[in-house]
Amino acid sequence: MTEKNQLYRKKIVKHLYFSNMLSCADLSDKINKSLPVTTKMLGKLIEEGWVTETGFAASTGGRRAVMYSLKPDVLYVVSVAMDQLITRIAILNMQNTQVAATEIFELPLPRNPKALATLTEKIEEVISKSGISKDNIAGVGIGMPGFVDALQGQNYTFLEPEQGTLTQYISSKLKLPVFIDNDSRLIALAELMFGAARGKKNAMVINVGWGVGLGMILNGELFRGHNGFAGEFSHIPLFLNNKLCSCGKSGCLETETSLLVVIEKANKGLKEGKISLLNELPVDRAEQAFQDIIKAAGKGDKFAVEILSESGYNIGRGVAILIHLLNPELVILSGRGSSAGKIWQAPIQQALNEHCIPRLALNTELGISSLGYQAEITGAAALVMENFEKSEWKKEAQPGAVA
Repeated sequence: MTEKNQLYRKKIVKHLYFSNMLSCADLSDKINKSLPVTTKMLGKLIEEGWVTETGFAASTGGRRAVMYSLKPDVLYVVSVAMDQLITRIAILNMQNTQVAATEIFELPLPRNPKALATLTEKIEEVISKSGISKDNIAGVGIGMPGFVDALQGQNYTFLEPEQGTLTQYISSKLKLPVFIDNDSRLIALAELMFGAARGKKNAMVINVGWGVGLGMILNGELFRGHNGFAGEFSHIPLFLNNKLCSCGKSGCLETETSLLVVIEKANKGLKEGKISLLNELPVDRAEQAFQDIIKAAGKGDKFAVEILSESGYNIGRGVAILIHLLNPELVILSGRGSSAGKIWQAPIQQALNEHCIPRLALNTELGISSLGYQAEITGAAALVMENFEKSEWKKEAQPGAVA
């Protein structure tokens, strides 16, 4: 197969992945090739077992177009979702369905020189256990916190290799294409392609986690900024609280809103004798501690609701700034913290009522992600397929082949 044909083959696979179903005419427009040429390439992909007919398009009065989809097991993506404490690894097929249980393990990133080697070994282990041949893996997508330059393949906050770039190091070990980006941007990518922001032109996606991240969708595309560092929402200097932030500055939004701060305030209140369903929270198990607070709030625990509401109100103050600057049509709460659901909405809306010019906030909708904690996994997979036509994956493997 020529390089040119391989490129258009990748383009068809990519567009079918993101759209799920397309007609031949749709694909012809998207890959900018004539209908006869596109028909021929589709026929070849069907013959080889990559693509299947999935019925007809909705009637518009004329002859209904045949619709095409990728077969789920033609290709797989290794998806890695990291935060500062917990890492999850999953393998997804072309319908974004996990083909094995998610591997979840603690991997602290700050001041951990062994973190990169551990991560790479774990990814290799997950692939090996899956039984899927690397010939059938399109690549590895990794979402991670920190100052991530996706184009250069480097994270300037965590996981810096001794030589070369981060993606070069992992790719050389795994013998697979590797792509990285900031966790909050990948959550926004998931929302844009498969979630609440699909079809939206301008949306802000708030990643509520151990920090408070931001992914920006502007003019229907993910906005990464000049060097890929756009969206450092956590570090807006909003408070005069003299609290040191993880970035080294003080008074950042993160110091009053992150889930770690929520846990800290909960433990402080309990020690001061606050009446609550909660017992002392495990400071060394942040994930469990947060889930305990969510469960208590869900049962109507006044103290748990109060501390979540306080954090939500402060997030709303930050969102008010975004609305004034960018005038989005939608603000989505996503990521780990979105499991608090509607508990966040009222205090955030209260902050918008108090801090936003009404005319600017009038047509901005506030929503909760349906992807939730799965958003980063989905976004990391989407990152691989977003770069699929430019990747070094060239193997004309048999669909669904295993080692």
